[in-house]
Amino acid sequence: MEEREELSWQEFGAASRELAQAVADDGFRPGVVLSIARGGLLLAGALGYALDVKSIVMMNVLYYTGVDERTEAPVVLRPTPDGEDLAGARVLIADDVADTGATLRVVRDFCVAHASEVRIAVLYEKPQSVVPCEYVWRRTERWINFPWSAEPPVTSA
Repeated sequence: MEEREELSWQEFGAASRELAQAVADDGFRPGVVLSIARGGLLLAGALGYALDVKSIVMMNVLYYTGVDERTEAPVVLRPTPDGEDLAGARVLIADDVADTGATLRVVRDFCVAHASEVRIAVLYEKPQSVVPCEYVWRRTERWINFPWSAEPPVTSA
């Protein structure tokens, strides 16, 4: 099995604070943190608390169906944020990884159509991503094991 990037819960805590500090140091003050579900949910919450942003919204985009397996193109699932709620807002998009960048492109384009300013924060960015991210904790070419998805789903006994 190929070597993988391993992120622990403790590292996630430190990484989310480092990303928040990078956003603050850059002078960007988002009014909304937009989470790409599911991978970006925990990061969006951590960034929301760290940056004292109360408005957190979510877009659920289906793309990955397994390890390095994906649908032909990203599919936005309902419910989607109301564009009027983003009108004129400074939006920080949060996701776990910018892999191909296809999902980020769909979400960014949606936000750009409504918001006054849009920036992206990710834990990991891969070199093939078609969307450059403003705030990146680490760059890697490897598959990443996240603490929230490393174990199989819980089922009844």
